[in-house]
Amino acid sequence: MANEPADAIAFDRHLDATAPAVADIARSVRAAVLARFPGAVEWFDPGNGLLAIGSTRTMRDLQFAIIPHRAHVNLQLADGALLPNPDERIEGTGKRIRHVKIRSVEDAGSSWVERVIDAQLAFRAS
Repeated sequence: MANEPADAIAFDRHLDATAPAVADIARSVRAAVLARFPGAVEWFDPGNGLLAIGSTRTMRDLQFAIIPHRAHVNLQLADGALLPNPDERIEGTGKRIRHVKIRSVEDAGSSWVERVIDAQLAFRAS
């Protein structure tokens, strides 16, 4: 953690107060997003208990948010309502933001999560 941004460290400390399995999932989701999004900027919102990830530290450039819940982790997709959903895993009713529920560390590293992350990144790149 010595080279981690301060916001990532704050999020990690926040996860220490959650169920260990959920903390592990959230850390795995973060790793999956960062592996596919080089140069991502992270910021922790302690009031909402989420880690936001984008190309800059502005809401306009937000692409993802990682939100731990009691038994799963939501990966918020800033443009989720506009993304392809061939696996039918993107949920929600927001006009723009939607999410996927990730229930295990294995899911966090799965091909369907990679496809969702790639779809969000491709949408913003176009």
